[in-house]
Formats: sequence, structure tokens, C-alpha cells
Amino acid sequence: MKMVGEQVATARVAKGLTQRELGKQVGLQEESIASIEQGRRPLMPDVADVMDRELGLPGILAVAAHKMPQIDVIPPWAEPLINLEQKAQAISSYENQVVPGLLQTPAYAKAVFQSRIPLFTADEIADQTTARIDRQTALHRTQPMLASFVIWEPVLRCPLGGREVHNEQLRHLADCARLPGVTIQVLSLGRTAHPSLDGPFVLLETAEHQHIAYLETHRGSLVLSDLDEVSILTQKYAMLRTQALNPEETRDLLDELLGDP
Repeated sequence: MKMVGEQVATARVAKGLTQRELGKQVGLQEESIASIEQGRRPLMPDVADVMDRELGLPGILAVAAHKMPQIDVIPPWAEPLINLEQKAQAISSYENQVVPGLLQTPAYAKAVFQSRIPLFTADEIADQTTARIDRQTALHRTQPMLASFVIWEPVLRCPLGGREVHNEQLRHLADCARLPGVTIQVLSLGRTAHPSLDGPFVLLETAEHQHIAYLETHRGSLVLSDLDEVSILTQKYAMLRTQALNPEETRDLLDELLGDP
């Protein structure tokens, strides 16, 4: 990884590009390019293909990336969700523990990974945080996907990472709610019934109109494509949206939590 990272850095400098400029050309954050060049993050094959093209290399990085030993920067059970997110034309996500990953700020994501047991090292936290923020490109496509999020209110009241991180995250949610195709709703604590006490889940629709559900546990994940199983979760999500605050009421609640008039 260090050798490949140095190859990337050498080719980038020879092309006269900064890390930020190369990141824009290949669709990554500046911090991600830095992690790759420092050998702390693997160069993924799809990114390597684009880098070869942008840096004028004859497939050298693509060969290196395809021969790279597999390491778990992203837990194997999370990879299906990340792959599906990038290609989905619609996503519906219910979360009752933390802010959905696609909506997290870097500081909030870092606080999530710092809470992990067993503890991550500082480098692992940095890499995991960068990987999570990179996923958010799914919300900024030229052709936006439809993204619906329902978040249980206790998530928004938990000051994970401290008050400053918490307030920044609430403001970021308000900004995300203005993105094309994005809808955010809060399931209020005032509800006397709850249609998804079994936990969080994600529903995705692919470009081929296949409907898939994703559920994650402490030590693994489950991807469902069985129509009956997906239908059950679709019904739950419909009830969640019906019982949640509408988008305007959600924005009012965010302002209330922030103390804004």
C-alpha cells in the first residue's frame, strides 16, 4: 500500500496537481488522496482506473489495485450497502441509534468511530471517517437519487462528540434537507406507538428497479431481496413516514434543538 501510494504521489506531482485537484478529478476528498498516498488506505480498482486516465499512466495503478491484498478498511458486512448506495436510484433509511452515515459530518463520524469497542487506533479512526464521508457523493450526483430518511428523535437529542459537534451535526442535517431529492423526517418521542422497534434498516431501489433491504447487526449484515421480506420492511417504512413529523415540522424541531428563533 505504501509503494502504490508513493506511485500515486509521484505521478500526481509529475502532472503538477495538488491532492485537492486530483481528488476533484477522481471523485474523492483531499483527505482520501492523502490517505492513499501515505499507504493508510488501499487504492480501489475503480478509482485506480480513473487515476490512470487522469495522470496519463498506461494502466499501472489499475494493475497494482487489482493485485492488492484485501484489507478491511470497511468491514466486509458493510460493503454490500456501500456498493448499493452508489448505484441506487432511491434509498429509504430508518435510524434509531446514530445519524445516518450519508448525513454525518466528519466530526460526528469521528465521534461514532471513537465510541467503538474494541477501540480503533487513531489511524483507523481517520481512515474509517474518510471512507464514510466519501460515501456521501451518492447524494451529490448530477442526476440526484431520491433519498428519504426517518430518524428517531433520541438520536438528535444525544450530544455524541460534545455540544459543538452535536450542534454542527444538527445544522448539517438542516442543510442536507435542502439537497435535491433529499427528505428528512423525525419520528417524535411523543408518539405512543412505534412501527419499527426491531431496529434500523435501509431500503434501496436499483437502476433495474430491483428492491433490496439491508439490515446490520453488531457482527454482520443481511441483504434481502426476497419480495415478501422486502415488502414487510416497506410497509414498516411507510408507517414510519406516516407517523413522523413532516419535513417542515422536522426543520422546526432542528431549530428548536439548536435554540434558533
